[in-house]
Amino acid sequence: MAVNYVCRHCRTVIGRIESPQVTEAQLGLHSLTPDERRDIIAYDSNGEMTVRVTCDYCKEALDHNPELMLLTNPLQ
Repeated sequence: MAVNYVCRHCRTVIGRIESPQVTEAQLGLHSLTPDERRDIIAYDSNGEMTVRVTCDYCKEALDHNPELMLLTNPLQ
């Protein structure tokens, strides 16, 4: 299973794990609630997983400008 990490705000690819042995428990995703899973994890037709997280650049921008969180697409 391939796992792609993408920034939820700017859509920058942060990283990719290509390993058939990796599990959601190893990635720490098993502890998410069902709502968090729907918000953070997506699967494509090839069985690849995309995990939407916040990159360092967007985290810094949001930390300095918290009002951006009120916008639908704050950093695009």
